[in-house]
Amino acid sequence: MTSAYLSGFGNEFASEALPGALPPGQNSPQRCPYKLYAEQISGSAFTAPRGANLRSWLYRIRPSVRHFGRFERIEIPLWRSAPARESDLPIGQYRWDPPPMPLGDLCFVEGVRSMTTAGDVDSRRGVSIGFYFATRSMIDDYFTDADGELMILPQEGALRLATEFGRLEVAPGEICVIPRGVKFRAELAGAAARGYVCENYGAPFTLPWRGPIGANGLAEARDFLAPVAAFEDEQTPSRLTVKWGGGFFACSLDHSPLDVVAWRGNLAPYKYDLARFSPVGSILFDHPDPSIFTVLTSPSGEPGVADIDLAIFPERWLVAEHSFRPPWFHVNLMSEFMGLIHGRYDAKQSGFAPGGASLHGAMLPHGPDAEAFERATRETLAPAKLEGTLAFMLETRLPQHLTSYAATLPTLQKDYADCWSGLPRRFDGAP
Repeated sequence: MTSAYLSGFGNEFASEALPGALPPGQNSPQRCPYKLYAEQISGSAFTAPRGANLRSWLYRIRPSVRHFGRFERIEIPLWRSAPARESDLPIGQYRWDPPPMPLGDLCFVEGVRSMTTAGDVDSRRGVSIGFYFATRSMIDDYFTDADGELMILPQEGALRLATEFGRLEVAPGEICVIPRGVKFRAELAGAAARGYVCENYGAPFTLPWRGPIGANGLAEARDFLAPVAAFEDEQTPSRLTVKWGGGFFACSLDHSPLDVVAWRGNLAPYKYDLARFSPVGSILFDHPDPSIFTVLTSPSGEPGVADIDLAIFPERWLVAEHSFRPPWFHVNLMSEFMGLIHGRYDAKQSGFAPGGASLHGAMLPHGPDAEAFERATRETLAPAKLEGTLAFMLETRLPQHLTSYAATLPTLQKDYADCWSGLPRRFDGAP
């Protein structure tokens, strides 16, 4: 599968797989070119302000009403939706080693394993975060999520995503976002794939306000890539699964629903190479707040407070003088789910492996382990570069609750809190 891309976050794009398939001048003419159907997909209310209004016009071989037949409820038991307060574990800091690849034949949708949920899926506020595993491609099998947009963060193995808008290939070190309601099929680029997945029920992810940083730095809109139009005109028995209200429903089709010949608008799937993120930081003293590492944010109704942020901790130079350089000890309003794509996270010397995860709940203290603290307080503070590392954090203002899967996962580190037990009383009473 080959892919081509359009550049720019939130841009109004126009793309056609056949010449002249886009109607000139009108979104919904009486007769569309090639006898196509015009259909709009809206990711916001019709009356949303212009800057926040998300919609695209799709020119397709069949309208989506032909896609939705008689539905039957199906079970995907380990993909959970909020509220799902399933764990009897006490509050605390939690960490997991990488879970093994499940046995059996799993496509991407069947392989989702929710670790935490927050908020309420029906109120369109909150999130579900976890792992995905895939050992086979989806063939004549399609999925759409009416509950939220999906952020996919591969950790091992690449995915090829065939969507209504075209094709995306996403590999470890990249992210992909599929908007609410967009149909897609996930295929494997190799033998298997695994990674992290975030289902965002709230406002669509957008670029954060850069404030005093100014016009440049962090993630640039130009580096986000949307697919060019590509369509499938296949009369093949297929299945479409829809996630709606926390449940899963499937119907049979006699064709591929990825039959969009052309599209225009500012709502589309997109991918981003995290290596293009331009970090900013201290160039004299002190460790800045982790908000400077925000790639994307889902705003809440409260100014300056996100429903969920994606922050990354990539390769970067550390140059601060007479400062404690790793993330400091802190007690935070936000709850933090962390994952590691590759390398080592600088605040944890051991125990946090690529493919693993940690959860630090709201107002529960956390920070560098004893070994990392001791090293950071003794090292010579010459300029140093963190290399070969990529960690991420999904943080939300809402409390994250463990699923039964997370609470009973054999890779749960029951001794995680012991990583701070080696922090001694250091007070010497001297001024």
